[in-house]
Amino acid sequence: MSSNVSRVVFFSGGMSSFFTAVRVAEKYGTTNLTLLFTDTSYEDEDLYRFLKEGAAYVGGNLIQLKDGRNPWQVFEDVKFLGNSQVDPCSRILKREPAKKWITENFPDPDSAVLYLGMNWDEEHRLDRSKIYWNPYQLEGILFEPPLMNRDSMMAELERIGIKPPRLYALGFPHNNCGGFCIKAGHAHFKLLLEKLPDKYAEAEEREEHIRNLLDKDVAIMRDRRGGTATPLTMKEFRSRNTSELDLFEWGGCGCFTDIPEEELEEGNNDNSPD
Repeated sequence: MSSNVSRVVFFSGGMSSFFTAVRVAEKYGTTNLTLLFTDTSYEDEDLYRFLKEGAAYVGGNLIQLKDGRNPWQVFEDVKFLGNSQVDPCSRILKREPAKKWITENFPDPDSAVLYLGMNWDEEHRLDRSKIYWNPYQLEGILFEPPLMNRDSMMAELERIGIKPPRLYALGFPHNNCGGFCIKAGHAHFKLLLEKLPDKYAEAEEREEHIRNLLDKDVAIMRDRRGGTATPLTMKEFRSRNTSELDLFEWGGCGCFTDIPEEELEEGNNDNSPD
């Protein structure tokens, strides 16, 4: 591969993607470095502060892509409420715009290497993402030593003088969609209700709107008591006792990693040689 190959980091506004960009810049320089941010229009305001400060520290070229819709508007448009298994918001607001930008700017797959902000304990997710981005080379540079965890990332940010995104200080595992995520579990939504009640109330209202629009008993969460999964609305969740919740279920934000099988197959077909 040519020495002047471009490096594209999926720059999400989270700590892992920031330190991925730092590693790539240290190893390859910033001349051909792109930090690619896909905006869901539903982010915490402090994300943009961290994004700007992080990009200034790393160097390279920050590119921001924005569809203009937020996840709830996407659900209305596709007439489907996203959940832990199906994420039309991630596909439409993140994966598709990123793939379109990359294929248009680097029509030759050998001209660019892509980097996901994934940590050393997420190798199984990286392998899945490689299928989607084939024939582009996709790497996870944080798999290489020195390995980092959340505490070491926080400490390093303090050392270099960049304040971590506020959602981490509130206990959230990621810095996407303002603490909300359709793939979140009971524990995550409980934290959202406790720490960001206004955000929870907004999401609760929007879920009810989609339910009424579709005229279906659908919900983001599931009640799995008794061995049978049934819809659990955010309105119902609010009144549940802690004993009725699965507080080990955090779920996971994986807009660029938890990709449905049919999308993986489509991606392979799109990128297959003639």
